[in-house]
Order: sequence, then C-alpha cells, then structure tokens
Amino acid sequence: MTVELICVGTELLLGNIVNTNAAYLAEQCAGLGLSCYFQTVVGDNGERLSMVLRTAMDRSDIVLLCGGLGPTEDDLTKETAAAVCGRELEMHEPSRTALERYFADRGMEPTQNNWKQAMIPRDSIVLDNHNGTAPGVILETEGAKVILLPGPPNELVPMFEESVAPYLETLSGQVICSRTVKVCGVGESKVETMVKDLIDAQTNPTLATYAKTGEVHIRVTASAQDRKTAWKLMKPLVKELKNRFGNDVYTTEEETTLEKAVVDLLIANDLTVSCAESCTGGMLSARLINVPGVSEVYKTGYVTYSNKAKRKTLGVKKGTLQKYGAVSAQVAEEMARGTALGTKADVAMAVTGIAGPDGGSEEKPVGLVYIACNVKGDVTVKKYQFSGSRSKIRESAVSAALILMRRCMLEYFSRVTFGKKD
Repeated sequence: MTVELICVGTELLLGNIVNTNAAYLAEQCAGLGLSCYFQTVVGDNGERLSMVLRTAMDRSDIVLLCGGLGPTEDDLTKETAAAVCGRELEMHEPSRTALERYFADRGMEPTQNNWKQAMIPRDSIVLDNHNGTAPGVILETEGAKVILLPGPPNELVPMFEESVAPYLETLSGQVICSRTVKVCGVGESKVETMVKDLIDAQTNPTLATYAKTGEVHIRVTASAQDRKTAWKLMKPLVKELKNRFGNDVYTTEEETTLEKAVVDLLIANDLTVSCAESCTGGMLSARLINVPGVSEVYKTGYVTYSNKAKRKTLGVKKGTLQKYGAVSAQVAEEMARGTALGTKADVAMAVTGIAGPDGGSEEKPVGLVYIACNVKGDVTVKKYQFSGSRSKIRESAVSAALILMRRCMLEYFSRVTFGKKD
C-alpha cells in the first residue's frame, strides 16, 4: 500500500519551522510496510490545499495530513478535507466535552473559536488528543483513507503511536522493521569498506550506512509478514556487525545516544565525572546533562576560556601556558588532572582548542583541538584537527570527547579486570 504525506503551514514554506513531522511520519510508515512516494508542503490556503489533497487521493491509498487543525481562521485542513471528501461538519459532543475539560483543568476560559476544533466531518473516526485541543480525524472514502493530525510534534507523535499506527497496521499486510548498529570513532569510508561484502550480498534484510558527527549508523532493515519474523531475519546480521566492530559499537538501540551510552557506562561502574572546557564552552557538559539520571554521576563543569581561568580554577601552571600555549597537549593534561583533583571525580575531561574563524596560525591552525581524559589518574591526551565552521568544529570536539571518554573507560575496565584475574 502507498502513503502520501501533506504537511500544512505557511511557516513551513517560509522556513520558520523545521519540518520534523515529515521525517517522523515517513520513518513510521516505512516501519509499517507502507511505501511513500510523495511528500508535499502546502501553505494555509484552502484552494491550494484542496488541489494537493485531490491529487494525493488519486494516486495513494492513504493520505496523512498534519497541521492546520487549530482554532484560527487560517487553520483550514479539516474544513478543506471535509469538502474534498463530500462530508459536512457537525459538532462532536465528546470532543466538545474534552475541550471544556481541557480549559477547566487549566483555569482558562475558552473563546468562541475554540469550539471550531470540536466540529468533525460526518461519518469519520475521531482520534482523541491527550496532549492538546485538536482531535485527529480519519476519513474513509471509496478511494483513499485520509488521516488528519495536529501539527505540534508533542501532540502528533503520541496520537500517531496511540491511534494511527494500530489503524494502519490493520491495512498493511507486511511490516518493515529496522535496527540501527551505532559505531563511534570509525570513519564512514572505513565502515563502508568493512561491510562492503555484506552490502553486495544483501537481499532481505538490507543494510545501509549513515554518517553522523563522530559516528556512523548502520541500519539493518527486514520485511516480513509480522514483526517477530522480521526481527528474526535481522538478528544474524546485527550479530555479525557487532563482531566486526567490537567495542566501537556503542548501542543497537535506536533511542540510545552516544552521551547516554557514556552516562550508562559511568552509572554501571559507579564512576563520577567532571569537565573542564575552553573552546567548547560547556557543550560537553550540556550533552551529558541532557541524559536523564546523569545527576547520579555528574559532579562539576568548568568553562575556563581564559588563561587566567585555567590557572586559577584548574591549577594549570603559568610556565606550561607560556612554553606550550593554551592549545597544547600539556595544557589539556594539566586541565584534566586539575579537574580531577579539585572535584574528586573519577573521570575528568578537558578540551582546549581553536574554534575559529580567527586565532589560528601556521603552527596551530583553526580546528586544532586537544582533548584529555583522566580516569582514576591515568591520563590520555589526543590531538585532533577538525574542519568546518566554528559551530561545526565545536560540535566535532564534543563528539570526539565523548568517544575518547568511552574508550578510556573501557580500556581502564579491561586493565582492572585483567589485573584481578592475575
């Protein structure tokens, strides 16, 4: 079966909002075994929306529309879809009651235009919105199934997962499941070389690589009549990838980020961490603090941008700064040692570099970054040369720091375990 996506909103056309809904819905539909050949973005204009919707209904089995279900005059999706499908709008009393409860619970008084959201096309399926005021709608016609979803992702995503996905599963006779093997610290070209034989021999499941900052994600996808069979097909290939990449695989779970994998490693081994940052300005700490539960292990973060701050806060020697410069392996090491000493953290990270666009030289060009990791007194310092804009260099440095921290911890655990066995 084919599905088509129509995202409604002039703000999308103007680039004021990034269209994350299309990416989410496309991925979800693919996982349900639906083929998506067309995606359209249309502004808040009834005539153009009507034209786009008619075209989609003529060539696709299912049409998903998101956005334009609000209470204002330029929210035209429901009205337009009802007209195209030949349905009149009528007050849906359960939706009206839900609206009344929504506003009462928040101590708010609804305005007259809010009741517009309870007007539903006749003979349609209403999808409850537990996170907002606009209910979703399914219009079943002789040709296509037309599904209307609210635009805000915090409303669209739960509605899709709770109501739309189960509905679509009843329409599709096949499922497509994916599992992502996430590899860090290995370049895209090397990863592709290491899996080329698997790609050349692929049938079902299939394999594809996707480059990220500091990472490569290898997506394994299988199609089958049910999810259990699809997962069974993928299992041997996932196992082979884990064997080939070893410790460079940090997860096979889609929702696990690199920073979460690092934090999980800290928690599992009862280790604490502190960070000292110069060119990244707190971005490393921010990535770690994004992870729920990090409060168990995260102690302190310093942003020591100036040489004075490095000396006063971290104990970096004045002579080291004068001899080697702030961007050097020696300073990075002293930053990491000073951070561990001052915060009593088991793991201490330090980042110093030249993010640009100014400040570089022939000896120390823009993009030069030194990162140090101190695990229980064992310090590893790595030199990196990144390229791109200032923001890209800083982002690359943060990813590299997370990768280095993970590798140093794994090496430390290996040494400790080996020592115990002896």
